[in-house]
Amino acid sequence: MHLRLLLLFGIASIAIAQNTPMAKPNSGANPDSVIRFEDASVAAGINFTHSFGSRQLGSLLEGTGAGCVWFDFNNDGLPDLYVVNGRPLDDSVHPFPLKEKPATTPQNHLYRNDGNGHFTDVTTKAGLAPDMYAVAVTAADYDNDGFVDLLVTGYGRTILYHNDGDGHFTDVTISSGIHVEGWAISSTWLDYDRDGCLDLFVGRYVKFDPKYRAFYAADNYPGPLDYEGETNRLFHNNCNGTFTDITDKSGIGAYVGRTMGVTAADFDNDGWPDIYVANDKTENFLFHNKHDGTFDEIGGDASVAYGQNGESTSAMGPVFADLTGRGVQDLWVTDSRYNRLLHNTGKLTFDDIGASTGVSQVSAQYVSWGSGIFDFDNDGQLDLLIFHGGLIHLIPQEHTLLRGTADGRFTDVSRTGGAVLSERTVARGACFADYDNDGKVDAFVVNLGDKGKLLHNVSKDTGHWIGIKLRGTKSNRDGIGARVEIFAGGKRQTAERVAASGYLSQNEDRLHFGIGAATTIDKLTVKWPDGREQVLEKQATDRVLTVEEPE
Repeated sequence: MHLRLLLLFGIASIAIAQNTPMAKPNSGANPDSVIRFEDASVAAGINFTHSFGSRQLGSLLEGTGAGCVWFDFNNDGLPDLYVVNGRPLDDSVHPFPLKEKPATTPQNHLYRNDGNGHFTDVTTKAGLAPDMYAVAVTAADYDNDGFVDLLVTGYGRTILYHNDGDGHFTDVTISSGIHVEGWAISSTWLDYDRDGCLDLFVGRYVKFDPKYRAFYAADNYPGPLDYEGETNRLFHNNCNGTFTDITDKSGIGAYVGRTMGVTAADFDNDGWPDIYVANDKTENFLFHNKHDGTFDEIGGDASVAYGQNGESTSAMGPVFADLTGRGVQDLWVTDSRYNRLLHNTGKLTFDDIGASTGVSQVSAQYVSWGSGIFDFDNDGQLDLLIFHGGLIHLIPQEHTLLRGTADGRFTDVSRTGGAVLSERTVARGACFADYDNDGKVDAFVVNLGDKGKLLHNVSKDTGHWIGIKLRGTKSNRDGIGARVEIFAGGKRQTAERVAASGYLSQNEDRLHFGIGAATTIDKLTVKWPDGREQVLEKQATDRVLTVEEPE
């Protein structure tokens, strides 16, 4: 359906409603509705088991876990799932090596979404089973050819896969100029210079020495401070399929940390993307974009470098989200103790509101890893789902679901959220998507050394919703860095299209908004990375809307 758009610069464009299944209309979210998830792994045909490569945890590498990504690799409007995996390495790496190697080496898996709640494993056909100890993954159409590509990071290898457009991926790491030594962990895509081509930030953890064995038995294995920290890498996209390493030129190379999770968003609304790095036992970094190809590190000044008591914590997975519809990105960071919920003041600083919102008290007893901030019941308030698991031992923990309330606080509804949330696992990475296009956001979680879980959102009495898929033309085709603002039911909501989010993972590319009882989007504004604004009036709800940037 073609819609005439009102643009700030008077330029016409087209927004296309995708042919995706629409949710059954309802009367809007009940204030007492219950958010519920159920384990749909078996029914969906997803049979993924994570491997850390030995009989029991014996190194920092093994305890790190793995992540996942939802991305539509074949452009059929259905989010597909890619999950990365560890594997047995040389026996010298482990104090507890496997007595018998598995007959089939553990590998990464690509699950194609069949559109009927079921998935098919197409890993072999896609060429996405690399010989590596994989840890994390991100997805982006780095060459703007209309097909989403993959970057897989891990111990000793980083691989850039080009999507060939026919269901197959080709390793183009060497020809593209991507070279990352050591242990690459989380990564993210951003257009830091706004030239329309996505650049790449790769985080590195520590200078891991697998033969280092100086530790006390009670500690189980050496921790992050037993190894030297590492610098991260920044690659500029040359817009011709190749990249140039500009780590030192950008100023990022001057900072040594122990990266766990990374994400990028325009936190200060100056139109240029910034980078947040969650470090393990090292102060966190906030790289502020100076608009000239360089960055300032302002984590300390912005009050996002340390924990609640000024300590360097075990920070895991960062998420940017506008929690109150103010038009600025707040910051959530999972941790080994008190997770941090950071309120963006709009003045290049953040205030920790974890205690005042009820988040810190609920989650302090756990070690938190993958998480997602979404409106799971579509009532117009963002909710928070957090996955937990032991830090250096295989200690299973239940998981936490916090329902957002109108006063900006959160209510713990974990034990009514479905049996799958009360099932104790040792969780690590998690990724989120509305995989069945029913208007309710689902999740997949990777469990350390165990089966992953597909969490299907089966909440009842939910509100109306809209999903926004961006298609850039002058900007990068994925629309990464674009800001979407909607007005519905007398309420304003904003979200930014980002790449990596949370721990070792990335969510689907569609922005999801729950709008409660409202049946119409009064106004929808897209601010593209080049600064242009595009406005749509009076949009129908309960569907996915693709918005194309004007030429």
